[in-house]
Amino acid sequence: MSKLAQTENQQGPETAPASEGKGSVSMQKIMTAKTGNEAMAEAMRQINPDVCAAYPITPATEIMQIFAGFVNDGLVKTELITVESEHSAMSASMGAAAGGARTMTATSSQGLALMYEMLYIASAYRLPIVMAEVNRALSGPINIHCDHSDTMGGRDAGWIQIFSENAQEAYDNLIQAVRISEHADVLLPSMVTTDGFIISHGMENVEIFSDEAVRQFIRDYRPPFTLLNDQHPISVGAADLQDFYFEHKRAAVEGMRQAKRVIQEVGREFGETFGRSYGFFDTLHLEDAEVALVALGSTAGTARVAVENLRARGVKAGLLKLRVFRPFPGEELAQALHHVPAVAVMDRSEAFNAQGGPLATELKSAFFEAGAHPKIVNFIYGLGGRDIHFTELEQILEHTRKAPEPRNLNERLVYWGVRE
Repeated sequence: MSKLAQTENQQGPETAPASEGKGSVSMQKIMTAKTGNEAMAEAMRQINPDVCAAYPITPATEIMQIFAGFVNDGLVKTELITVESEHSAMSASMGAAAGGARTMTATSSQGLALMYEMLYIASAYRLPIVMAEVNRALSGPINIHCDHSDTMGGRDAGWIQIFSENAQEAYDNLIQAVRISEHADVLLPSMVTTDGFIISHGMENVEIFSDEAVRQFIRDYRPPFTLLNDQHPISVGAADLQDFYFEHKRAAVEGMRQAKRVIQEVGREFGETFGRSYGFFDTLHLEDAEVALVALGSTAGTARVAVENLRARGVKAGLLKLRVFRPFPGEELAQALHHVPAVAVMDRSEAFNAQGGPLATELKSAFFEAGAHPKIVNFIYGLGGRDIHFTELEQILEHTRKAPEPRNLNERLVYWGVRE
């Protein structure tokens, strides 16, 4: 379970001894078994937000179900709002955040899609809402299993997007997202994702920090504005036509640009405090790789096995696991991969007649800007939760390494594992 250092080859977390930490805060750590949903609910308990608004949807329901138990047992002071839809959940979250409350929610798939209208408004109003998002395919046909279509459908809504490889990262990422979103230079909402059922319901070892350490790390929330301050009245939700709409959108863009710096700063401080540093991405055997695989989420864990197996057979394979999709770290990715002659890009969502999947098109744009021209083969895979085995990833790496330079989109884009 490697914890991310931006361009370093790390095969495991750099974990500080339990007695170490920043300042005098207790750094007691407990190793326990938790699912991804349980790990995210535990992080929410320790964050202790002022308000949570949510509506149930598989496979994210369990996050708020567990958290509701914490509310019922008096373990948090959160005002839990049960609403009639996911659209209402985001609307209530926005109202709470605009009122100065530290606000969180959780959803998945169709629930996130029902929020799309409000996602754009939340970012435009610069509301630092943090959402636990469990990746699940969008209907139709009806499917409750993992792909990244839901998250990718909201990739241009102005939300920071952080992907998790495993339950430990889901826990760590959710804690960091609070600091990132609430930073004065950012003030944008964040979604932290896990792969549905693969991570959300899979049991793993997770290291949990003390409540005191987490709350000291996230700090007390000092909202930049509040509708409830009659000494400094503001307007939120007013008409914003030709006069200022463009400027307000541009300001949100600047917040996303600043988020790149803040994500790295928070990731380094998290490492200094808890022993696991995070950046934009994590790499394995990339320094001398002749072929590399780029992936998001849980597939990266499977890919580690494939890369090690190929290395044992003399193939110089490497892996880049992307953690942050928005803001997209294009320059950093191009720099990390500039020396690799062949790159397999894994997309667990479809962009419907674009020049590849969402990750591939972003990465190709980054290479173009950097003046780099590796051989890139894009693999659409795993839609609707279809499994991918490490032996298949070995085949994908070998295919990419041996294939001639693609001449057209049909050769650059492979639908892996589909019956045609």
